[in-house]
Amino acid sequence: MEALGHGLLPLGALGSCQKEQRCQLVRIICSPLPYSLNSCASLKYRNKNEIRMQAVQEEYELKQMKDMAASKRRWDGLIRDGKVKVLTPREAGYAIQLSNKMLLDVRPPMERKKAWVKGSTWIPIFDVDTSLEVGTLSRRATNFLMGGWWSGIPALSYNKQFLSNVEEEFAKDTDLIVACQKGLRSIAACEVLYNAGYCNLFWVQGGLEAAEEEDLEREGPQPFKFAGIGGLSEFLGWTDQQRDAAAKEGWGYRLTFSARLVGLVLGADALFIGAQKVGQYLQELRSH
Repeated sequence: MEALGHGLLPLGALGSCQKEQRCQLVRIICSPLPYSLNSCASLKYRNKNEIRMQAVQEEYELKQMKDMAASKRRWDGLIRDGKVKVLTPREAGYAIQLSNKMLLDVRPPMERKKAWVKGSTWIPIFDVDTSLEVGTLSRRATNFLMGGWWSGIPALSYNKQFLSNVEEEFAKDTDLIVACQKGLRSIAACEVLYNAGYCNLFWVQGGLEAAEEEDLEREGPQPFKFAGIGGLSEFLGWTDQQRDAAAKEGWGYRLTFSARLVGLVLGADALFIGAQKVGQYLQELRSH
């Protein structure tokens, strides 16, 4: 079977076969494999590749879980030891208004441009990865296929200039409120800043998404709660934030997204029918 797989067979194995029989066997063996054998080999190859890719993905996810657990222990330690103080969005708003504390917004650009706190300083700790390197392109494709198309979140990479940019803006003894959309990236930023010598750090628990409109003075076209959504889920109105808004706004709000869903289904149906027509036309051209 191994010899068949390589398209070769030792001539010595033919033993008593005549020369003409040998040539005939060699021609048969060296000719392309039958469709059924090729299909089986291709199917086995694809199955092996799928199993290998699944194993790599599971290993990556396991590593991510371990890294996240280790990070969470460090962040809990910073809060428990009082190295980073915790604020609610409302408390952060009071601190900005009454104590003139500075707010550092560490969100990526697609969230910042939708809504931001008036007077805040924007320095993202993670930025959109626009590199054209092979590894980056692969990561961007994986991110899109694994849910980026639905959530609208692009592939992000650590901003290597984050710390230096913060140091250019703020002295190490500045009372600094650090915020992101959900609270995860901002606590990571607090860790980076604390290790660099910043000693008066305040973390907005739950991020700007947890803020009510009256908590912070907002600028930008959308509410804070909507700044973190995107992709097809936002277009169809299938995010938790939009469902909450629909419950308050009523049927007019819901009908907008229902119309979008109907339009999307009709568009997909039209594309499918069009593809079928094109396929039939090409098949007719080949037959003639």
